Amino acid sequence: MANLFEPVQLGAIHAPNRVLMAPLTRARATRDHVPTPIMADYYRQRASAGLIISEGIGVSRQGLGWPYAAGLWSAEQVEGWKLVTAAVHEAGGRIFAQLWHMGRLVHSSMTGEQPISSSPVTAPGHAHSYDGNKPYEQPRALGIEEIPALVQTYVTAARNAIEAGFDGVQIHGANGYLIDEFLRDGVNRREDAYGGPPENRVRLLREITQAVADAIGADRTAVRLSLNGDSQGTDDSDPASLSLAVAQALDPIGLAFLELRELRTDGTRGASDVPRQSPLIRQHYRGPLVLNSDYDAARAQADLDSGLAQAISFGRPFISNPDLPERLSTGAPLSPLRQETLYTQGAEGYVDYPALEKVA
Repeated sequence: MANLFEPVQLGAIHAPNRVLMAPLTRARATRDHVPTPIMADYYRQRASAGLIISEGIGVSRQGLGWPYAAGLWSAEQVEGWKLVTAAVHEAGGRIFAQLWHMGRLVHSSMTGEQPISSSPVTAPGHAHSYDGNKPYEQPRALGIEEIPALVQTYVTAARNAIEAGFDGVQIHGANGYLIDEFLRDGVNRREDAYGGPPENRVRLLREITQAVADAIGADRTAVRLSLNGDSQGTDDSDPASLSLAVAQALDPIGLAFLELRELRTDGTRGASDVPRQSPLIRQHYRGPLVLNSDYDAARAQADLDSGLAQAISFGRPFISNPDLPERLSTGAPLSPLRQETLYTQGAEGYVDYPALEKVA
């Protein structure tokens, strides 16, 4: 049985421990979506993670609707990310870029165009913008003739990521964003080759993943999914059938790993009544499986012991505990998160959380 603090091979990456840093939007880039020097400090501080998965990074202007989030479509953005990856590598770490298209959760005030999705189904709630929160708009259905160009934006972003010094990329297929909007039938109402049965709805995910793997290597390509319950208004009527189709579509590609963000099913706040899909996926997906969502060390070790997962990714605890692997391994207390500074643009609540040796 693997220990949480033992090394693991994730494709081309030799991770020194199985405590991965999950992707976390922090909004510290410029309005032009260029990474800033303070972001290099932030990621450097967290380089003891087995692998850092970056915040969501926009693959195109069309797909990035979060204020002060970073992109990977321009030369200036690539240069900005070089500072980040160099800082992580100098500190002995490894980092993947998470490739992000927000789909219908983008507001036109951010991009100058109507948002796109699998189908013209408006999301509940509101979008973030530089002018405050705005109700989500009805998206237009992406034309089937537009899909090859969309796939190419992921390929270009992946190549840019490698040029910027990232060790690989993770394709964001979770949390109700564009790929998830194609995967799940609560949003996908299409009647073409990308809609209908699960085997059709996984087509976009498979095409993007295969294209990225062909461009930079499958052993440097990963995917993130969330399949057990609603995420920002995106859900599915038959998660088991979809999970089977996903596993069968991704398994032959030979990914570095597949990460599943799974809502808890124990009745706690935010829990889902939809069972975790990881046991089913584990039966049909042979590559490394990384699990995420509200883990502590004991739950993480239990899922490693069972063989269900090869690593666990931790999100919010990494924000306030830059040396999280050491804290988990020694049983040291965790510093509390300051929620009010999650998406501000300054150093407070970003690079000022102390490491363990600096705690009084």
